[in-house]
This record gives sequence, structure tokens and C-alpha cells, in this order.
Amino acid sequence: MNKLVTLFIFGFTVNLMAQKPDLLPISTTGEIVKHKYYTLSYSEKNEQAEWVFYLLTKANSIGAVERGNNFRPDPSVPTGSASLLDYRNSGYDKGHLCPAADMSFNAQAMSETFYLSNMSPQVPSFNRGIWKSLEELVRSWAIQEDSIYIITGPIFTKNKGTIGPDKVTVPGYYYKVIYDPTGVKKIIAFILPNEKATNKQLSNYSVSVDSVEKVTKIDFFYNLPDDLESRLEKGFDLKLWKF
Repeated sequence: MNKLVTLFIFGFTVNLMAQKPDLLPISTTGEIVKHKYYTLSYSEKNEQAEWVFYLLTKANSIGAVERGNNFRPDPSVPTGSASLLDYRNSGYDKGHLCPAADMSFNAQAMSETFYLSNMSPQVPSFNRGIWKSLEELVRSWAIQEDSIYIITGPIFTKNKGTIGPDKVTVPGYYYKVIYDPTGVKKIIAFILPNEKATNKQLSNYSVSVDSVEKVTKIDFFYNLPDDLESRLEKGFDLKLWKF
């Protein structure tokens, strides 16, 4: 099989798995936007996604497509996404929810991560510090485990005001939920404040999925069998994850 055909089949497979509908969280806004390589639930009130969902595999964790920085509004958001003007001179980074590095296996996938629907205003030292470290840790888990599902987004608690003409909310916190369906099924989640980290041990920010559901009002993995969902979401075992 030649390289071009292999890449096409790989990209097609990733797309099908990434859009696996029975693993999507509940949308509290009713505004779900499906891109080819990730899906999001958009909050018009806050002008950003309340969650972004995607598959990360070992193969796509080591892509070589260069970062493009093509930040732009998302034409697929029916109510209209945030604009570049909202972030201009705001003092906040355009923080990725689905990281560009997670989609570096494919030019289209990389480009999709620069829609402003996938951005949230982040304190620069947070975005370039502990948030980046968490993204790198999650990529290492994808390499170890082969395939993991990731849901990430803001938590609109103790917000830091708004930015821009569209009044984009600056969240007080962010979360990540990681589900490993391979081998012994396991879940772990994180809640981090949108500020420079004073404690850089990522394990200290780990929480149960139930804890994230309580503060976001989002139901994650509700289509898993009830006994499995209950067991996975009520707690987590740090020994099952390599930090």
C-alpha cells in the first residue's frame, strides 16, 4: 500500500472515530458544531465553546504539520463566533481548547484548531505554562495507551470579566476530562484556575469526573453503560496514569 493511500485511510478512520456520537457530552446550549476532526458545543452567551470533544491517538500525536496561526472566526457557528477584534490588546492569549499540536497529523486538522470557537481567553502565563504542560502530558498518554478521548473547556465560575465588542467571557477555571477505552477502562479529570500556577504538580489538580459535572452542569459519557459510567466518574486512580 503506498504512503498516500495509507494517509488517506488513517485520516478517514480518525475522522469516523472522532465523531463517535455516543461518546459526546450533553450540550447545555443546544448549539453543537461538528468539524471534521473535533466537535464542540458553542455557548453564544460566553462566545466560546463550553466543551470540545476529540479523539487523540498514538499515530496523530506525532504529526509533523507546522503550526499555521491562522486564527479566524468559525463560519460553522450559526450565531456567530468571537472575532479577532475581541482578543486584540486584551492582555489575554487566544488559548486553544483542542491544541494545535494534537492535530498536527493533517493540514486540515491543524487549520481547524484555529477557529475562534476553539479559543478561550487565557492568562498568558497559564496558557504557556501549566496548561501547555497538561496538553503535553495528555499527548504522552495517547502514545502510551494508543487511543484516548478528550473533552475540554472553560468553567464559568469566578470569571475575570469580558473582553472585546462581543463580550467574550474570561473564565475563572478550565477542565479536561480524559477517557481511556483501551485495556482497563479508566477516566481522569483536571480543574485548573486561569492564572499562573504556583503549584506545578499536575497530579494535584486531578479530580473526579463527577466533580467536573457538578461545576459545569455538563453530563459526560452519559451513553456508557450505567454501571461503567458510575464506577469511572465517581473517582480516579492516579496509579493508573503515568505522570
